[in-house]
Amino acid sequence: MSRSRWRPLTLLLALAAATLGLAGPQAAAAEGPTATFTTVSDWGTGFEAKITVTNGGSAALNGWTVEFDLPSGYSIASAWDARHTSSGTHHTFRNPSWAPTLAAGASASFGFTGSPGGLPGIENCLLNGNPCDGGPGDPGDPGDPGDPGDPGTPAGGHGAPYLYLGWGNPPSATTVMNATGIRWFTMAFVLSSGGCNPAWDGTRPLLGGVDAQVIAQIRANGGDVVPSFGGWSGNKLGPNCASAEALAGAYQKVIDAYGLKAIDIDIENTDEFENEVVQDRILGALKIIERNNPGIETIITFGTTTTGPNWWGNRLIERAHALDVGIDVFTIMPFNFGASDMYQATVSAAEGLKNKLKSTFGWSDATAYAHLGISGMNGLSDQREVTDTGTWTQIRDWAKARDLGRFSFWSVNRDRGCAGGGVAAHCSGIAQPDWEFTRITAGF
Repeated sequence: MSRSRWRPLTLLLALAAATLGLAGPQAAAAEGPTATFTTVSDWGTGFEAKITVTNGGSAALNGWTVEFDLPSGYSIASAWDARHTSSGTHHTFRNPSWAPTLAAGASASFGFTGSPGGLPGIENCLLNGNPCDGGPGDPGDPGDPGDPGDPGTPAGGHGAPYLYLGWGNPPSATTVMNATGIRWFTMAFVLSSGGCNPAWDGTRPLLGGVDAQVIAQIRANGGDVVPSFGGWSGNKLGPNCASAEALAGAYQKVIDAYGLKAIDIDIENTDEFENEVVQDRILGALKIIERNNPGIETIITFGTTTTGPNWWGNRLIERAHALDVGIDVFTIMPFNFGASDMYQATVSAAEGLKNKLKSTFGWSDATAYAHLGISGMNGLSDQREVTDTGTWTQIRDWAKARDLGRFSFWSVNRDRGCAGGGVAAHCSGIAQPDWEFTRITAGF
């Protein structure tokens, strides 16, 4: 079973304005910007929380910054939909670079997990320097909307496993979301329906079919998607579009159809990955997409050796630098090595990619990790390597500790137990609870 796979971002869930209350009694509604806190869930040893920024003023907010203190002994492990920095118990969250403004009357939410459980609330909360429960505000405060030295830095890592509606008894996305807490899916695959025309699997319509229906269900359930272009099998857009401009036009059709925040280019088969002309065409198209869609997250997914990218992977990275293409996340697929220790093989491959990104772009370790993604294969790989749920948890914890840009696996279709079942499209080939790899990934 050839896997044509991966990932997916970092992203703003545009949630309806809600009065969720800061720690202590709820403040009266105020005109102007507010930030309200709620605990989403608590499992004793940890918690998930959310803050909703609401612009109650009459002018757009040109960026926002929320800062607060956690009580002594509490820490934040991961965050999404905002750029997070911390100093001791003081935490600062800024609007994602791809969402620089918040319109009058609009709301935006970000979330985070931490430990231990039983968080009583947050302290000393400020929104753009004013109390979070309302105040005069400053619609012109830029809230540090970006780092001009690194315009491609991702807004924050997230987990988005692959969901493929083309085979493998596709599960209900909302059932999986409700069972695991996962919010994002990487939807596979957008291919050519002939020439430079995009379609799901090259055969299903871009809009009006099952894919569009599932995406609508995911969004209605509070999630979102990252469409993946390419994969291993099928007719790819990269070789079929005659120029970077034409390929960008194909990508743009999908972006416009779904109002996307991120796209993944899964460049793994020889017709794209091992073709210098097509590599450069894809990079040129992504540069156009970034110029025409400010803030969109661009991801490239490709294969790897146990020590990092091969010659073609190194070329891809070097050409991205030479062509000044601000790829947000370079994601490797660390499997099909024939390895016996998938944790060590994955870490070794990821460290090799990190070192390549550092040497090519001049980044620090932290910045290189933020531009790095992992997309594994749950259960049995095509080479019958075994990644069980314990190993996947180890890999997730390693990735989480280093704030990687993405975390994914192939695929949710296979996230069901079938010990002794071999390599299959509808199950993992190992004994496991259903949706366990997705649940682990949601913890990223």
